[in-house]
Amino acid sequence: MPNEYIKKILEASVYDVAVETPLDPAPLLSQRFNNSVFLKREDLQPVFSFKLRGAYNKINSLSAAQLKKGVVTCSAGNHAQGVALAAQKKGIRATIVMPKTTPQIKVDAVKARGVKVVLHGDTYDEASALATQLVKDKGLVMVHPYDDPLVIAGQGTIGMEIMRQTTHPLDAVFVCVGGGGLVAGIASYVKYVSPKTKIIAVEADDAACFKAALDAGKPVDLPSVGIFADGAAVARIGRETFRVAKDLVDDVVTVSTDEICAAIKDIFDDTRAITEPAGALAVAGMKKYLAKKKWNDKTVVAIASGANINFDRLRYISERTEMGEQREAILSVTIPEVPGSFRKFCNVLGKRNISEFNYRYSEGDKANIFVGLQIDPATDDRKVLLATLRDKGYTVSDMSDNDIAKVHVRHMVGGHGASVSDEVVYRFIFPERPGALMAFLNKLGTTWNISMFHYRNHGSAFGRVLLGMQVPKSERDQLAAFFETLGYTYSEESNNIAYKRFLD
Repeated sequence: MPNEYIKKILEASVYDVAVETPLDPAPLLSQRFNNSVFLKREDLQPVFSFKLRGAYNKINSLSAAQLKKGVVTCSAGNHAQGVALAAQKKGIRATIVMPKTTPQIKVDAVKARGVKVVLHGDTYDEASALATQLVKDKGLVMVHPYDDPLVIAGQGTIGMEIMRQTTHPLDAVFVCVGGGGLVAGIASYVKYVSPKTKIIAVEADDAACFKAALDAGKPVDLPSVGIFADGAAVARIGRETFRVAKDLVDDVVTVSTDEICAAIKDIFDDTRAITEPAGALAVAGMKKYLAKKKWNDKTVVAIASGANINFDRLRYISERTEMGEQREAILSVTIPEVPGSFRKFCNVLGKRNISEFNYRYSEGDKANIFVGLQIDPATDDRKVLLATLRDKGYTVSDMSDNDIAKVHVRHMVGGHGASVSDEVVYRFIFPERPGALMAFLNKLGTTWNISMFHYRNHGSAFGRVLLGMQVPKSERDQLAAFFETLGYTYSEESNNIAYKRFLD
């Protein structure tokens, strides 16, 4: 078992700025999964994230000459705050390059430490390129957010604390992964002290750079990265972090946005603390792993790694939480277009709670209703519900996993566009920042008529648009070629069942 990092971790200098965070029991999660679940509360650090450990350990190791030059780093926010605090503590100059999509709460917190903030690019990797250039142009010292042995060792002090705080044999530690510094540090120490303890890495399924590297046998670039969990949105795992972690991590779990949102609520229910999406990754992965492996009577730890979240993002998180917990079913149900049909439908549901009901009169003798119903995720309740409705003669489509239905259609059910001809429907995703929507509209131009448009700013790191355009069939190849020039992530949704049932 490699032990090269043990000495580095034991000698790491972090407690000038960091605190030893508690290992708190999570009674509700423990009861639900029949295991002893503990949360390592790194959200309680002075900068509300574990990142100050590695940042300070690196900066504290610099020579007087290096400190005089000043430091630079790239970060989506949490590492930036750690570097800013460390620079403030040491009285040195620091330049922080942050993506333009960084939540404002993180930008403001970094600026408050008196450092220079440069907003550049939409992703971590774009910002990182500028930080690297500043090292060459200005002679600044790079404090890498993860791919540095001293940063890894600083994060490894969390593993040291966990092993000191655990009173029972530890079966698994669940760790979120962005660039890999946290999992490399924790795994190095925990596996050395307790080789039988499993280290489970957790990634967002749209930013799973560690899993991609394991599959390829080396770090590789992801073609695109989702930025909902912005604190872990990295396109390529670090070279050193991968070298250290690849033989120490026992398994990798990927989780969806809905599962992350549900985990944020779980942490809140057990602690009354609200983590950021990346801060809840480990809990989301833990839930998924325990359910899949059917573990019982084990002792597990999940790292609650950060709590730097814009308050307005909670709207989006709240909306998606019930879906992430599979406590809500979103259905399209066809009912007769006659008086009393809705009451009859509700009678069939019995005492089930209706969370949402959308309907607008159309033509004909049948009506499609958009309905949300609360269900019990611990049973086959959804299957029972669907079977009951179908037995009563209703035509039902389950749209619980239909992103168009959840993000757009539920907010815009209003009838069919009967007079709209040649309509095609596309979904677009673009980095969210001031002016982003206007920039998107300007790029669309005026060649084709917009027949439908839905956009909501819910505090997320990216904006989503559902767009209908009137495009003759003879011009659709031109449209496809035009969309390729825009630089946005997009997909055609003209045949999506939610659109066809409620908006076509």
